Amino acid sequence: MSEIKRTSSQSWTSPQAYTLAVICLMIGVVGGWLFRGSESPATVPTVESSSAPGGMGTGMSAPPTAEQIKKMADTQAAPLLEQLKSEPTNADLLAKVGNIYYDTHQYPIAIDYYQRSLKLQPTNSGVRTDMATAYWYVGDADTAIREFNQALSYEPNKANALFNLGIVKWQGKMDIKGAVDTWQKLLDTNPNYENKEKVQQLIAEAQKHSSIKPGTPAKPLTP
Repeated sequence: MSEIKRTSSQSWTSPQAYTLAVICLMIGVVGGWLFRGSESPATVPTVESSSAPGGMGTGMSAPPTAEQIKKMADTQAAPLLEQLKSEPTNADLLAKVGNIYYDTHQYPIAIDYYQRSLKLQPTNSGVRTDMATAYWYVGDADTAIREFNQALSYEPNKANALFNLGIVKWQGKMDIKGAVDTWQKLLDTNPNYENKEKVQQLIAEAQKHSSIKPGTPAKPLTP
């Protein structure tokens, strides 16, 4: 599975890039399940040196703590938050702040900014898809499904929303038929979908569990 990635116009310092690289290693499998609401090409900061920041050398280092990750997110978001003081109704700016906290797994904070953005632009299916995915990661499958469906009411054939909705129906509700039907709609309405083979694999895998009673709870794939 490909990990979740997002384009960012913000520049990253070497320590920030190193920390993000560690985060990506921590969530590689988890991030692979779901796609972002935005379908634009992604750019991920890379580490230019094999040495860890702070003179730590090339040996294995401890992964960043939750506090360190939060601090990195706050630092990255600071310029946007400052801009929001003069542009409090800038929906795109609010969504960008949400993206920063999403990408550093501060999902409750991300949801808050996505909600604020959607109050101004309720039909933005990309932002709503990201918010729905964040709800899934905090363990709220029902709200995630509701928000995915809302996004699809504005953009019925949105590939990433359909892909993610299928995952949550399967993993969150054990609704095998619902998941397979959703993925089949994705394939039918997006014949050139770049992850077509992945969807076909998921359909085959989900169908192996068709004997499981719908509604059986399953834990969300969280970091």
